[in-house]
Amino acid sequence: MVLLLFGSLFVLLLLNIPIAVSLGVSSIVALAFGNMPTPPFVVAQRMFTSVDSFPFMAIPFFMLAGGLMESGGISGRLIKFAKACVGSTIGGLGIITIIASAFFGAISGSNPATVAAIGGIMIPAMIKAGYPKDFASAIAAAGGTLGVIIPPSIPMITYGVVAGVSISTLFTAGIVPGIIIGLSLMGVIYYYAKKLNLPKGEPTSLKNLVVAFKEAILALLMPVIILGGIYGGVFTPTEAAAVAVVYAFVVSVFIYKELKIKELGPVILKGAISTSVVLFVIATSASFSWIITSAQIPAKVTTAIMGVSSNVIVITTLINMLLLFLGSFLETQAIILLVAPILLPLTATLGINPILLGIIIVVNTSVGMITPPMAVNLFVACGISGLKVEEISRKIISFLIVEIVIVLLITNFPQIALFLPQVLQ
Repeated sequence: MVLLLFGSLFVLLLLNIPIAVSLGVSSIVALAFGNMPTPPFVVAQRMFTSVDSFPFMAIPFFMLAGGLMESGGISGRLIKFAKACVGSTIGGLGIITIIASAFFGAISGSNPATVAAIGGIMIPAMIKAGYPKDFASAIAAAGGTLGVIIPPSIPMITYGVVAGVSISTLFTAGIVPGIIIGLSLMGVIYYYAKKLNLPKGEPTSLKNLVVAFKEAILALLMPVIILGGIYGGVFTPTEAAAVAVVYAFVVSVFIYKELKIKELGPVILKGAISTSVVLFVIATSASFSWIITSAQIPAKVTTAIMGVSSNVIVITTLINMLLLFLGSFLETQAIILLVAPILLPLTATLGINPILLGIIIVVNTSVGMITPPMAVNLFVACGISGLKVEEISRKIISFLIVEIVIVLLITNFPQIALFLPQVLQ
């Protein structure tokens, strides 16, 4: 049955069948022709029950909030404020892209949404300023990885549901790793800006900074309200997502007045389509994960890995290698639902905190979004710049190496992720 399950999945992926469909079909094949006395219609039942979850309601709300921000002038004001902060620093436009991506990620919780919203503005601006087109696209794609690391985060919501851990604690644990990754990406941009003699940012003054801050204050307050409400116990992460939609709607339509009521239809439709894609992957991968668990594969994998070594560093290195490999081919939600049931028992025997495991998985899968061939961030950046994936891939390597190094640091120095949750407890 296991051979049928993974064999059919591998064949379907080779045929370029969408990951959600591949997971569902391989689950049906395994139950229909395997040795489990379970009828295939159980797949449909598992698909329904997996998404029938209150925390998952946050996903459509955060998707819609991101769309409202993109269309309502909020992301543009964040970028203007970031420009005022950076000033005439060499490589300023690239650094602005990373800062704006961090702000946007603190509201949307989605990597592709971050690349689309910030990259759609910044990639043309960087190219116009003299940045090589491939490097400008790579910067936007790399900045997009902050979308799911800086809280709130849709993959963290998924992991929290699967692992049964506090989603708000996961959000807190993602703050410091997200800041470190953001600063590291800025360092790479600064290095290449000097090497390629890229133009400096526009000079600014205290007056311009104050003006930009005033214009962006409502946009900057959005993550403060969302995260402050969660950590202050005012509302849950799911309720916070609904608050984000209401706030983005009011600011975009009634205060900034850049989004008309009649323009809401396409924004809502786009959010609905994005949500359906994510939830369909969650549903089919949940049935796949259920079969894996029923076949006792997690226990067998744990025994096999522990047979290789009982050294925590060796095992966590193997886990990181597995996650990075999977991230190159599979969608984030699918990876979480596939590997979390397998890795949780294994890491529990090693004394690894499940919150830390969640951060390791989320950061790894985020890195996977800039790792070809299944590099969602690169595909979005390609759509904006008009380049091919292989053209951007060469420039993404430096960003990729930096993020992999940070993953290893988080794994071997758990306090990077766990310090803040412990302080706030």
